[in-house]
Amino acid sequence: MNNKYNMTLSQNIAYAKRNLVDSIYNSAKLEGLNVTFPETYTILEKAKMQNVDISAVSTILNLKHAWQFLLKNIEEPITLDFIKDLHYEIAKDEALAWGELRTGRVGIGGTDYVPPIPEEGEVKTKLLAFEKINNATERAIERMLWMMKAQLFWDGNKRTASLIANKDLISHGKGILTIREKDILEFNTLLSHYYSTDEKTDLINMIYKKAISGVELREKDLPSYRELKDQATERMNLSKPNQFLKLDDLER
Repeated sequence: MNNKYNMTLSQNIAYAKRNLVDSIYNSAKLEGLNVTFPETYTILEKAKMQNVDISAVSTILNLKHAWQFLLKNIEEPITLDFIKDLHYEIAKDEALAWGELRTGRVGIGGTDYVPPIPEEGEVKTKLLAFEKINNATERAIERMLWMMKAQLFWDGNKRTASLIANKDLISHGKGILTIREKDILEFNTLLSHYYSTDEKTDLINMIYKKAISGVELREKDLPSYRELKDQATERMNLSKPNQFLKLDDLER
């Protein structure tokens, strides 16, 4: 599997922020929430919305806080503790418990598969195994699907798994992952098949082709360091070489 995009960290963060409302809206629809895109935008901007179920408002605001937490800690390693902290933001005041592994059995609608109760040591071992996958896109998808099937938490598993996948992608400049509203039926159908049979080839292909987006940047189209320095000199009328702005300054 090839990475579809190759951006810098700052470019990928900017892209994620620019598409944040869309990402949260699609996550809400994946959860079956009856909200429109304008309603989602209004909730995120004003933290309230008339004639919208209070649980939907809570889910959307929790997703906003989870994204804020994720981007603030984008360079932290993906450990079980980090996943628990992220789940805390996602499922606060919604799930039976938040920020803690599930301690009882749950069922999954549409399939006879019953996920075992997660054991902390086994979860940590599995998470470490994913780090052996060198390709960031493949690793993000594989870990996301495993987390969804493992059902580590009482609720919010799809949201948590999707955001962890996004953390991996963004931190390596490989785009963002969003199951768009028009693809939800296909995704859920393939996901249910994966739960029942452990077969995921078609599901992975669907996610790769339809759910990962970003900006294509060609190196030959990017200005050189010398060109950036010349542009900075012209704009600021600098005359001494040691007064050139650093590249980091130009990105701000």
